[in-house]
Amino acid sequence: MAFNIPVGPKMVGTFLLQILIFLWLQLPPAESKEHSARCTMMEPFQLPYQNYQRGDLIIGGIANYFGFVVEEMDFHEHPNTKLIDEFFEVLKYYQNTLSLVFAVKEIKENPNIVPNMTFGFHVYDSYTNARMTYQNTLKLLSITERIVPNFKCEKKKNTIAIIGGLDFDISLYMATVLGVYKIPQIAYCVLAPVRSPELQPQTFYRTVPNEKYQYAGIVRLLLHFQWTWVGIVASDDENGETFMQSLVPMLSQHGVCAAFSEKLPALSQGLDNFSFLEPFRAKSSFLMASEVNILVLCAEPQTIAVVKWMQYFYSVAEDVAEKSTGTVWVLTAQWAFSSETMQRLDIQAFDGALSFAIHTEKVQGFKDFLQTLNPNSPHGDGFLQAFWQQAFNCLFSASNGHKENTKTCTGHESLESLPGHIFEMTMTGQSYSIYNAVYAIAHTLHQMHSSRSKRRMMADRGGLDPPELQPWQLHSFLRSISFNNSAGDLVSFDENGELAGGFDIINWVTFPNQTFSRVKVGKIVPQDSQYVNFSVDEGAITWHRSFNQVLPLALCNDRCQPGYSRKKKEGLPFCCYDCASCPYGMISNQMDMDYCFHCQDDQFPNKDRDQCIPKRQHFLSYAEPLGFVLASLALVFSLLTALILGIFSRNGDTPIVKANNRDLTYTLLLALLLCFLCSLLFIGQPHPVSCSLRQAAFGIIFSIAVSCVLAKTITVVLAFMATKPGSRMRKWVGKSLTNSVLLACCSVQTSICAAWLCTAPPFPDMDMNSLMEEIIVECNEGSVAMFYSVLGYLGFLAMVSFTMAFLAKRLPDSFNEAKFITFSMLVFCSVWLSFVPSYLSTKGKQMVAVEVFCILASSAGLLGCIFSPKLYIILLRPDLNSKDHLILRGK
Repeated sequence: MAFNIPVGPKMVGTFLLQILIFLWLQLPPAESKEHSARCTMMEPFQLPYQNYQRGDLIIGGIANYFGFVVEEMDFHEHPNTKLIDEFFEVLKYYQNTLSLVFAVKEIKENPNIVPNMTFGFHVYDSYTNARMTYQNTLKLLSITERIVPNFKCEKKKNTIAIIGGLDFDISLYMATVLGVYKIPQIAYCVLAPVRSPELQPQTFYRTVPNEKYQYAGIVRLLLHFQWTWVGIVASDDENGETFMQSLVPMLSQHGVCAAFSEKLPALSQGLDNFSFLEPFRAKSSFLMASEVNILVLCAEPQTIAVVKWMQYFYSVAEDVAEKSTGTVWVLTAQWAFSSETMQRLDIQAFDGALSFAIHTEKVQGFKDFLQTLNPNSPHGDGFLQAFWQQAFNCLFSASNGHKENTKTCTGHESLESLPGHIFEMTMTGQSYSIYNAVYAIAHTLHQMHSSRSKRRMMADRGGLDPPELQPWQLHSFLRSISFNNSAGDLVSFDENGELAGGFDIINWVTFPNQTFSRVKVGKIVPQDSQYVNFSVDEGAITWHRSFNQVLPLALCNDRCQPGYSRKKKEGLPFCCYDCASCPYGMISNQMDMDYCFHCQDDQFPNKDRDQCIPKRQHFLSYAEPLGFVLASLALVFSLLTALILGIFSRNGDTPIVKANNRDLTYTLLLALLLCFLCSLLFIGQPHPVSCSLRQAAFGIIFSIAVSCVLAKTITVVLAFMATKPGSRMRKWVGKSLTNSVLLACCSVQTSICAAWLCTAPPFPDMDMNSLMEEIIVECNEGSVAMFYSVLGYLGFLAMVSFTMAFLAKRLPDSFNEAKFITFSMLVFCSVWLSFVPSYLSTKGKQMVAVEVFCILASSAGLLGCIFSPKLYIILLRPDLNSKDHLILRGK
């Protein structure tokens, strides 16, 4: 034999740490009188339970089965350690050890994984106690029950890796020792023992995903069901503080409010007296009577125990049955109904609960393996008979001390008959993690032996055969291992040594006989370091019976309906709000919208302001009454003008027609006919052709008409001036002058319109904003300056014509049209002067109607004022339509 003494400053410190742990473990606990009989039956801290099987390579294990509860020392008296309860057993955790045994059995029967070597195992219990965890971890590294650090001999137990523990405290205790020896430790605790990955030992692995994915899954679950008003419950310890600090900010970031964040007293607080009962009762009444429908619980075992006692105290204080009304519990992956949670706990309160669980798949053969267990022949399993006695409430022999009314165990009792909170025949998430851990070690060894380059690289450092294989050689292979287990799941570790996998979402359905079933209803799969892929089958969920299978609500207040937006309530969390109606012209089309918004330009809000309706097109149509009336008037006046033109043509040789230039009369009538007809270009849906033509046609045709009136006025004036003796005006009287006036006046307007059409022609346009419920389909004038230039020039011609007619109105009536022209131009100018403010103050079809009306009114004014007196003579007083009569009247 030999002692392997470490050298170097770092190794000296490690060696001193081992000695301190060794000396501490030798200190026996002080015993209370009432328990001294039991404690003297064994060596100090030498609790007998273990499970061992020989093999070339040994996989160590630290299980959580028995509890070893002691009271805290307050140093008011001489320090000692008193047992409060000798042992309590979590029967359900026994399956964890069985999954390790089953995995080793499968590997032995599979010659393709680790040929030419056999696996064994050695499992101790942690007793959920730091001192016992340190002691049993060191025992796994020793060849005898005595703990001698660094002791070696020729024939030794070759422990290649160790699996454990269940919670983060036990895992940390183990890592303190195993990290010294660089032995791989594969834990199955849901929470990492070290929060920062940088501080986590390089020898530490977990077959559990990082807890941050669980927190992200909780947020996604709450958002999926639109639960924004929830209670947060955790134990008042370091784990509960971490839970609060991690989850609450994530909830706030995603719009979920905590109605309360309650920390429950730790189970160890005050158990030796009743000083804690008053605040405990207050918390019980507050939590259990809370009207919050959704409670998120950090489901550590100690938190579950506190909830159990809270239910009990609430029922006693209120003299009511334990709370079983509608609350949906959202639980973390540590949750499981076990025998410890069933004491004084009405599981009906957890009916319909949703919990996260380590992802599992059905492992073939495990149920058959469980049915082969024989407690009469445990084959090195020191846990089996203890489990059997507790599970079936029986004893194996009289040597164990029969109690009254206690039956004798036969060993043929059926595990399938046990309720789920004691034992399950399918692998739990913890057992599945241990199963994967064993296979990870086996596949690592397989990869080491199959990689020749790695074998040559390590040849100088030690062989790969079982006697020479060193645990530290596994690390480089273990971190990169990737394989599919027998259930088809991919098993691999990420850069932090944690399982690259996700969580299942479990729905817990409870029954009045204190039994339950768990239904997998969803899962979360990590996508990257921040996001998870979330899925849930709502139809598979059974809610608490008080909800009658209706989705529970979790809101601070009633939701805002479409047509309203949320308005913050001062002094309350952002999930509490009032509902304000959307302002005029805005809508909200979903529940609980933060802001109302405008519709698209071609839509407008409905009456309830909860949806957008397509706008109607708005233009002066022939189908509507106004458009029909104006079009009818245009056609009537056009026919009337054509009739007048026909009458004048038929009576073209009469004096009344010849007077004041017959050709100008015909031209004026034709221009007025076109004026009436051009108004039809303004009615109907605008098109590129109609938009280009209508203002240009209106400007040119009206310029012709006004120019004719001006030319007739000039003709009258020159005619009377030419009758004076010696007048030089005679040479100007004739068709050449009138044609020149007409051509000159029209040319200017034609030039303006041509320049307009060439530079910025009118085009169809849609005004989306002027009217709330309609889209104005109009002709955009292109150049406003050109439009008003056309109107301005037309107004200039009209004013010149009016002025000259007004000056010539006193000439002899028989030859003079000046009075009629004066009155007609007065009507014309009045109409168009009123047009400008009316045109500018209207929109859409009303604006078009104003222009059409002005065209018809001004044209009708010219037609009526100039031609009605002549029509009266032609049609009703033909006796006056003679040259003699006109000469006599002129005298």
